[in-house]
Amino acid sequence: MTAMTTRKTVRRVILSTLLLLLGLAFLFPLYIMLINSLKNRAELYMSPVALPMGMLWGNYAEAARKMDFMRALGNSLFITIVSVVFIVIFSSMCAWMIARKNDKLSKLVYFIFVATMLIPFQTLMMPLVQMMKWSRQTLGVPVLNTYGGIIFMYIGFGMSLAVFLFHGFVKGIPLSLEEAATLDGCSRGGVFWRIVFPMLKPTIVTVIILDIIWIWNDYLLPSLVLNNKALRTIPLSTSSFFGVFTIQWNQAMAGLTMAIIPVIIFYFCAQKYIIKGVAAGAVK
Repeated sequence: MTAMTTRKTVRRVILSTLLLLLGLAFLFPLYIMLINSLKNRAELYMSPVALPMGMLWGNYAEAARKMDFMRALGNSLFITIVSVVFIVIFSSMCAWMIARKNDKLSKLVYFIFVATMLIPFQTLMMPLVQMMKWSRQTLGVPVLNTYGGIIFMYIGFGMSLAVFLFHGFVKGIPLSLEEAATLDGCSRGGVFWRIVFPMLKPTIVTVIILDIIWIWNDYLLPSLVLNNKALRTIPLSTSSFFGVFTIQWNQAMAGLTMAIIPVIIFYFCAQKYIIKGVAAGAVK
C-alpha cells in the first residue's frame, strides 16, 4: 500500500467518524424523547439520559386522552391536505403565467414573491393579528378559529416558495409544446392542465413534501389563529401538558412522539421523490 493510499484511507475513516458523530448528535434529542416517554416522573428527573427501568406504555394512552389525539389528528390532516392542494394549484398556475408573460408586470410580481421569502414570520405576527380583527369587525369575515382562516394563511405564506420552484421548472419546458397544442385546438386552460401541469410532476412532489412537513409541524401560526380547543392541530394540542405550575414531562414526551410519527412515516415513504424533484429542478 502506497503512502498516498494510506492517507486517503485515513482521511476517509476520519470523515466517516465525524459524519457518524454528527448523525448521532442529531438523533440524540429523538433518543431523549423516546426513552423519557416510557418513564415515570421520578425516574425521568433522576436521570433523563438513562434507559427506562420499565416500559410505561400507559403514558401514551394518557397523553392521547389529554391531547384529544384523534380529533387533533383529523384537524391536522384536513388543514394540511386542503392547504397543500390549493398551494400546488394556485402556485403552479401563477408561475406558469409569470414565466410565459415575461413582461415588466410579471417580473415585478415574481420579484415580490421572491422578496416575501426573506421576511421572517415573527415580524408579521402583530400585523396578522390586527388584520384578523379588522377582517371580522369591518368585513364580517371570520378568520380566527375557522378552518378557512388558517388554510387561507397557509396558502398565502406557502405561495412564495412554491412559485419560485415552479417558475424555475416552467422556464425549462419548451414553448413549442404549448404552441403545438394551441395549433391543435387546445384552449389556454387545456394547454396548462393537459401539457404543462403533468410535466411539473417532479416539482409538484417536492412542493407537496416540503409543505406537508412545514404545515404538519407548525405550531406558531395555529397558536395565533386557533384558540378553540375543538380546532387544535396536533402540535398545538401538545401544549396541554405544560401548565402554569406543573409540567408532565413524561406524558409530554409521549405526546410529542405521537405527533412526529405520522410525518416521519410520510417522509421515509416519499424521500426518494424529493431527491428526484430537487435533482430535476437543478438540471432544468
